[in-house]
Amino acid sequence: MAYFSQTQPIAFFERISDIFASLLRAADVAASASARIREMEHLNARSDAQLEKMGLRREDIARHVFRDVYHL
Repeated sequence: MAYFSQTQPIAFFERISDIFASLLRAADVAASASARIREMEHLNARSDAQLEKMGLRREDIARHVFRDVYHL
């Protein structure tokens, strides 16, 4: 039994476009991570009383900062 493929080679400019899209996605992930780290540092610098007013405990800071990523 023979198999035939009708696939077309990907155009050069499509490859270049994919590379730039990947680079932009990587930059977006890096910026998001940097913002989350800053938020964690900001919350860690607060006192326990300040965190309590916000409804947080110190051990819940990471869960709070990454709640949309890890659905915690």
